[in-house]
Amino acid sequence: MAATQHKFREMKRRRKELMAQMEPNSIALVPAAQPKVRNNDAHYLYRQSSDFYYLTGFAEADALLALIPGRKQGEVVLFCQEKNKEKELWEGRLMGPEVAREELGLDDAFPISDIDDILPGLIEGRDRVYYAMGKDDKFDDRVMDWVKVIRSKAKMGAHPPGEFLVLDHLLHELRLIKSGEEIKLMEQAAKISAEGHRRAMAYCKPGIKEYELEAELLHAFTRNGSRAPAYSSIVAAGDNACILHYNENNAEVKEGDLILIDAGCEYEHYASDITRTFPATGKFSPEQKAIYEIVLKAADAAIAAVKPGAAWDEPHRASVKVITQGLVKLGLLKGRPAQIIKSEAYREFYMHRVGHWIGIDVHDVGDYKIDDDWRLLEAGMVTTIEPGIYIAPDNTRVPKKWRGIGVRIEDDVLVTKTGQRVLSTGIPRTVQEIESFMAGTVH
Repeated sequence: MAATQHKFREMKRRRKELMAQMEPNSIALVPAAQPKVRNNDAHYLYRQSSDFYYLTGFAEADALLALIPGRKQGEVVLFCQEKNKEKELWEGRLMGPEVAREELGLDDAFPISDIDDILPGLIEGRDRVYYAMGKDDKFDDRVMDWVKVIRSKAKMGAHPPGEFLVLDHLLHELRLIKSGEEIKLMEQAAKISAEGHRRAMAYCKPGIKEYELEAELLHAFTRNGSRAPAYSSIVAAGDNACILHYNENNAEVKEGDLILIDAGCEYEHYASDITRTFPATGKFSPEQKAIYEIVLKAADAAIAAVKPGAAWDEPHRASVKVITQGLVKLGLLKGRPAQIIKSEAYREFYMHRVGHWIGIDVHDVGDYKIDDDWRLLEAGMVTTIEPGIYIAPDNTRVPKKWRGIGVRIEDDVLVTKTGQRVLSTGIPRTVQEIESFMAGTVH
């Protein structure tokens, strides 16, 4: 109970921080996510809107949060589903407005069925409305409908808003800097994911299917309290590892294959994102080892470049330098490394950036540039570091022995006050660690 109260105190602090940055005499509207149909009348497992959850900790559908700084009757108002015995019998328990107001630390809460009667009155008299404009056509229409109600009463003295502002920038800048509580959740997500990666690595052998390795991941995720992966797991054997977003996961693992697994669980709405690459037989071939060690060196260089005051681009540039030099040394790239980097010829083998923000969303919010300049890293930011080398199986410009090798190594890295800390620990990572771990596994 104490942990729950602490969680909702943190949401209250976030709401205050957001309202402090809003323009005077404004209102912000943040809707819950809509349930999504998978097929016919079957729905996907419901997952709350990240922005809505960040501000409320409320996981139910059919809800809306209104933030009204300076309103004497209360600044924080929630609309949510009422208690309903019959509905709860079929679909699960509902908190209801009264309990929500108390437990979530809100000023007021109303039934969502009354929103069209109440919300226009909350908007009326406000000069500005903040919301995520253009993301949901239906919600755009609803906001305009509420404003039209106010405008229809203008002759009677009603004051409609005259300005509409995008909420995303203010809210997403808040989300970019993680609190201590958020970091703990991300560490737990990474810890659960690490168990999944170890299980898959231990279970792997030639002759099994990629989805069998995925099953090991999902087993570890679910048994440790995660209801879902943070994204579609990539389990790519052999040539499939050269497809960046491969997710068919149905091929057979063959002798001599490298296995690239990019998978992470979501724990209490926070994501992890981890990639490991390992040999199906437990032993790297000389070519696989050579490519792997370049990628590992690039990952270490990029992680070392993560520190307060460094530009967002510095870890990427560090990885590009190492990968380019390594590929030149192997003869897979020709020319001077500096010229290859300038011409971006390395992108034939390394075509993505080294990382992305991670948090409540696996590709989390927050600008990477400010006024066209790469932003500087700050303590509390969390980024992935994920360099890779992918040599397409049909690349006839390289000797055959290199073709079809795909390697990526990815970790979640927190920017600390003095440098960085890797959150995704506990999975074999060096060639020696991987081969020793797999040699000690009984199939």
